[in-house]
Amino acid sequence: MRLAVELYGKGTPLLRAIVAGTALVEDDPDEFSVGFGGLPNEDCVVELDAAVMDGPGHRVGAVAGLRGFRHAASVALEVLARTDHALLVGTGADKFARLVGFFEENLLTPKSREAWLAWKAQLSERDAWLSDTDRATDFGTALWAGKAEGGRGVGPAGAPTVPFTFGTIHTSGLDAEGNLFAVTSTSGLSYKLAGRVGDTPIAGAGLYVDNAVGSAGATGRGEAVLQSCGGFAAVAQMDSGKTPEEACLAVLKKIVERTREKRLLNSKGRPNFNVTMYALRKDGLTGSASIHEGYQHAVQREAHGELRPSAFLFAKDE
Repeated sequence: MRLAVELYGKGTPLLRAIVAGTALVEDDPDEFSVGFGGLPNEDCVVELDAAVMDGPGHRVGAVAGLRGFRHAASVALEVLARTDHALLVGTGADKFARLVGFFEENLLTPKSREAWLAWKAQLSERDAWLSDTDRATDFGTALWAGKAEGGRGVGPAGAPTVPFTFGTIHTSGLDAEGNLFAVTSTSGLSYKLAGRVGDTPIAGAGLYVDNAVGSAGATGRGEAVLQSCGGFAAVAQMDSGKTPEEACLAVLKKIVERTREKRLLNSKGRPNFNVTMYALRKDGLTGSASIHEGYQHAVQREAHGELRPSAFLFAKDE
């Protein structure tokens, strides 16, 4: 975010500045949840999703299932800037990135490949297919989810720990003219089925901006956010008068209420996964909340930045 603020201060439009800041995370080979080095799908291929939203124009640019191009948020920005479309997927997204000049490469790193190999060795415990006992109905098709975003899977006794993540990076921004923008980028659910798309590139789910109200986004279990229209719901809550933090908590409460499959609940009947919501109101007020305690969000106001604890529904010791 510091880079985004610095670039904005030098005259770069805020949305482009936020995308440039996001690229720093996408470049990090040690970050398993975004860009280069992101954990791959079950076929050992890294697939990226990203979206940007322009508040003044109420427009979205997004890519899903992008392969071979680490700067997914930058590609999404080009979709917004150069096309009449909102979302490009799969080989179409790849072709577009190639045509507009992005560098193509293998996004696997030695670390992410080793993680996939460890997962593959424990496939019967950690794949994305539901067993007959896991499926709540004949229509049960949701993917397996870990205990928390950025968590690590626990294999059979004596087996190596398998890195697991369904984390994401989201940034909402407000410029000096009062205009709102948002960016979200991810490599998605680790070891997912090829072609799986979560909430990140979907306007109204992983991010949403209403330039008259506010901006919101999410990280964590994408299926839960997608099925609850999390980003749109948070902005709607702010539109009804709630603070950003109250709006985030309201969305999370609905997600918890609608999580009913036993495989997604812990021994206390609460979700065994996490979702964190982030919100920025038109007047500059910010807020964030998680299902479980222990998460943080960053707030940058000009040169001053700080980490703040996110509000939560369930404390660790409850």
